[in-house]
Amino acid sequence: MDGVRLIARYLGPYRRDFLVAVVCVALETSLELVIPMLMAAVVDDGILAGDLGAVLANGGLMLLFALVSLGLGFLYARFSARAAMGLGARLREAEYAHVQEFSFANLDDFESSSLVTRLTTDVTVIQNALVSGTRPLVRGPVILVMGLLFAWVMSPELALVFFAVMPVLALAMFFVVRRVGPLYRVLQSVMDHLNDALQEDLAAIRVIKAYVREGHVAERFADVNGRLAETASRTFRTAVLNTPIFQGTMYVTCVGILWFGGQMIMAGTLQVGTFTGFMSYVLQIVNSLMMISNVFLLLARAVTSVERVREVLSEVPTIASPEQAVTKIADGSVSFEHVSFKYAADAEKNVLEDVTLAFPAGSTVGILGGTGSGKTTLVQLVARLYDATAGEVRVGGRDVRAYDLAALRDAVGVVLQKNVLFSGTVRENLAWGNPDATDEQMLEACRLACADEFLDRIGGLDGDLGQNGAGASGGQRQRLCIARALLKRPRVLIFDDSTSAVDMATDARIRANLATLGDVTKIVIAQRVASVMDADQIVVLDDGRVHACGTHEVLLASDHIYQEIYESQIGSGISGEVA
Repeated sequence: MDGVRLIARYLGPYRRDFLVAVVCVALETSLELVIPMLMAAVVDDGILAGDLGAVLANGGLMLLFALVSLGLGFLYARFSARAAMGLGARLREAEYAHVQEFSFANLDDFESSSLVTRLTTDVTVIQNALVSGTRPLVRGPVILVMGLLFAWVMSPELALVFFAVMPVLALAMFFVVRRVGPLYRVLQSVMDHLNDALQEDLAAIRVIKAYVREGHVAERFADVNGRLAETASRTFRTAVLNTPIFQGTMYVTCVGILWFGGQMIMAGTLQVGTFTGFMSYVLQIVNSLMMISNVFLLLARAVTSVERVREVLSEVPTIASPEQAVTKIADGSVSFEHVSFKYAADAEKNVLEDVTLAFPAGSTVGILGGTGSGKTTLVQLVARLYDATAGEVRVGGRDVRAYDLAALRDAVGVVLQKNVLFSGTVRENLAWGNPDATDEQMLEACRLACADEFLDRIGGLDGDLGQNGAGASGGQRQRLCIARALLKRPRVLIFDDSTSAVDMATDARIRANLATLGDVTKIVIAQRVASVMDADQIVVLDDGRVHACGTHEVLLASDHIYQEIYESQIGSGISGEVA
């Protein structure tokens, strides 16, 4: 029922088209069911009685009903197609819009390949079920019920044969649908895995070629593709069992009706015209039963897709703006008060444990620590990409959970560890930071991020970066991402190892330029001591806990972890001294 309500809800303005399509099928079917009775009248009352007027009158009605049925069929095709395409468009739009509201925690529950399948293949299956399944779903039961009724009126004795085989057919259809329903869900899951392999291999095609691993990924894809083919074969092999079962049962029924009907004609208890009309109903009833069996299989697959779409639409975002949310951030101060965090509620250990820190507005803060120490997790809590499991994260003196999400994230600029640029020009990418930014503002942001050094070489603001920014190097992409964040004019600016791909001299110039932004709190995650040694305070994280906090001079004199990092880089001359 949840699936039915979902479809009814998202049909929206297309409900009228769907209802008109249903009415057209019902009327078309009803008119077609009258034709066999008119045929019987043509034979019995016209041909056998020698009444030409009865032949013409009943024949004319048959022709009229056939033409009207044809017209209703065309109308059904038009309105059902509009309803199906409209439903598909609304479902895709609703899914996509809802995914945009997901927090990082929600996105952890869905693989991107699965979301792609749910937005494309599953919606297409629902569309096909609506446009191809509505007609047999309405037509089959109407023909079955009315056909049995008319057949009973024409010959109750022969109609009893149908009532004898109906339970057999119903039982066979029940077992086939029950068996094939779960297989469709497995099939869609394997399709997710195929899309996942494709997405990963195509995104990493340059790495694959660089390592000459085309053969390896081809074998891996062949394995996934083989599992899909095997699953599809098993699913549809089970699904098509309904055809021989139904056809075999109904052909035996037809033979029985012909045998008994012939005996009744020979005995004079049944007229030839009546038997001819009865056999027309037999064929229609057989077709209706086949339609019903096929539509049940179609619906079994559609129900699986509806459920998968419903899972996305019913996913409740774990992070949302509160009622009466605060929309103004007073300043860029950031504090953590006994903050603990873990990604999953059932995780045995916290990623962050009892973190207490305070960063004054306008200060520069460096964060160092080994891999897995919780550096990225810490700064993600500032923009409320995740919510703290315990404790409070404050920005501008307020708990981040009190702010409107859009206002908070506008005030917190984040340059993520993984640089993401979109297809299009430099201007279009920078506009993500501020759609209303002028060329002068964009160029100033590029200057602060030292992106002006290469801007002319890639075509200026109108230079095309290509897909995923493939037209720029790693360091160039990092600087463009920094410029994009600067255009937001944030209160807090977070750099998650965002200058790792630039040389030391450029890194120093970027830091010097950012130092001029006195009203912006700058939080810098770095692997290099030289990138944070000039910060107002440096936080050293170790295994999710604050190990030490202080200036470069204080830590260099008192903290052994910081001393080890400094010695391995600066002391050994790996990074070199920076002015």
